[in-house]
Amino acid sequence: MNQEPMNIQWYPGHMTKTRRQMEEDLKLVDAVCEIVDARIPRSSRNPDIAALCGTKPRMVILNRIDLADPGMVKKWARFFANEGLAVVATDCKSRKGLNEFLPAIRNLLRDKLDAYAQKGQAGRALKIMVVGIPNVGKSTFINQIAKKKGAKAENRPGVTRGKQWVSVDKGLLLLDTPGILWPKFDDPEVGLHLAYTGAVKDDVIDVETLGYSLMAMLWQRYPQVLMDRYKITGAESSTGDELLMEAGRKRGFLLPGGRVDCERMAKVLLEEFRNGKIGRFTLEDPTE
Repeated sequence: MNQEPMNIQWYPGHMTKTRRQMEEDLKLVDAVCEIVDARIPRSSRNPDIAALCGTKPRMVILNRIDLADPGMVKKWARFFANEGLAVVATDCKSRKGLNEFLPAIRNLLRDKLDAYAQKGQAGRALKIMVVGIPNVGKSTFINQIAKKKGAKAENRPGVTRGKQWVSVDKGLLLLDTPGILWPKFDDPEVGLHLAYTGAVKDDVIDVETLGYSLMAMLWQRYPQVLMDRYKITGAESSTGDELLMEAGRKRGFLLPGGRVDCERMAKVLLEEFRNGKIGRFTLEDPTE
């Protein structure tokens, strides 16, 4: 198959407005907490965040660790910590890591808390802006931290709209913001990684092509898992389309004439990758 690079561009109009609103809202908060997908920690970060935040203290939440490679989660946590960021790894389904959030915030802002205490303002609420690209689990994270359903959460990109303040307790307020993406993906691999995890809507991409590409990447990094799940026996040099066709044939996804229904197999692969049915994967290494 002659696979041409995909030029993924997705920048709804409301995202331009969101960026301007964020610039204004930053004046209201003490720190910024960025939620990223632990499977693609680099691709799921918005490159504008650092410039927007300036000198504001920052934290990175490595979310969805239940779907990510545990060893790579630790590797990425060390990487972000070495960049001077506070780091917490979470799984919102099991609430793993969520209890570390508040202590980490208080440690990040201990100088501000000390200053409040000296001014006789002990107990004054810390205000944290929570940011993240679409579909990294931001609203679910906020709901779990606040232990209530204040921010709308749905497993599809671009659901959050407008500004929402969520009270965690008397000492902490979270500012939820709509997910934002950058205008274009200069690195095609970034766009692919976002498409694999569902951060980019499926209707802007060819599903078969995406399936070929994901199969090739998983074969490169986690071949044994694919062999076990899909009973494929491809060679080390096998291409993504060859592997997808073999998996589809083993699953019995055949069209009239015996051709493999690659589109159906691609949809299954994407669904099972996103839901963690195949295994726990991290597609990026901080050393690469």
